[in-house]
Amino acid sequence: MAELIDPFNRRIEYLRVSVTDKCNYRCGYCMPPQGVHPDGRHTEYLDADEIERIVRAFAELGVKKIRLTGGEPLVRKDLPDIVRRIGAMDEIIDLALSTNAHHLARHAETLKAYGLQRINVSLDSLKPERFEAITRGGDLNKVLAGIEAAQQAGLNPVKINIVVMKGTNDDEIEAMVDFAREQGVQVRFIETMPIGQAGIGVMDQHYPMEKILARVRAHVGDELVPLTSRSHDGPARNFRLGNSDTTIGVISAVSQHFCETCNRVRLTARGVLALCLGQEDSVNLRDPLRDGISDDELRQLIIDAIAKKPERHFFNENVHNIQFREMVNLGG
Repeated sequence: MAELIDPFNRRIEYLRVSVTDKCNYRCGYCMPPQGVHPDGRHTEYLDADEIERIVRAFAELGVKKIRLTGGEPLVRKDLPDIVRRIGAMDEIIDLALSTNAHHLARHAETLKAYGLQRINVSLDSLKPERFEAITRGGDLNKVLAGIEAAQQAGLNPVKINIVVMKGTNDDEIEAMVDFAREQGVQVRFIETMPIGQAGIGVMDQHYPMEKILARVRAHVGDELVPLTSRSHDGPARNFRLGNSDTTIGVISAVSQHFCETCNRVRLTARGVLALCLGQEDSVNLRDPLRDGISDDELRQLIIDAIAKKPERHFFNENVHNIQFREMVNLGG
């Protein structure tokens, strides 16, 4: 079997698949208040058959992990069918979902039955009014119900992602650690990233990894134990809380980039293969697919695309390359 090796000898085994860039929330670091839907044509998006075909091509090239993202994946009505199709692929050993969990309670059991294994939930505040303000209309109670339903369905581990913003929610770092311990979930603190006008607009609220870790250490003391990275940890630097199963992670794309170990690429909802979160390098897969290329030609197109993957992003040095596309378009 051919493998996807980029020019810097990194083996690409992880594909993030955005199924939509629509979302029922409007988090300020992800998209502007009016959303980012330049057109409403349904045909702009990959359909379930096209997603299945592209994912299968990646699987045949050695990709083992798929994460379904958005926007908010659960606003797409055929998401369970997409999960079922990918879950049936023997090559895929890790199928995960990133969600705001607003609609998760009624779908968790079905998604688990169709092959979904894990979820990540965006949760930037445990205070209802603040949560509503950050998400511009989100309902914290529905999110908490979704988390509980996911745990009951066996979608474990449940990982909570909090984007830490100075002056907005940085006072909840300790509370989120306590929440993780009490609820038996994982928590990952994420630095703001200068992607798109929305992301650049919140960089004055950037709160660096070392300050986050200092706060966590002061809160839990010697209970914070460093962990060896595992395959599904991605870019997070992880710690265990004492002898519990609860882990604390920090993702530091800006203050300490993790590009040397990057093993992923992103497929946007409109079928563009984005090779780096912080660079414009990309390859259109949708149009050749619709023009009738064969499976062999599709695999070769992917191989050729990976040969263009850049060495790293340059968040600190230059944001010009990334200010014209929003995080929501890239699937995070």
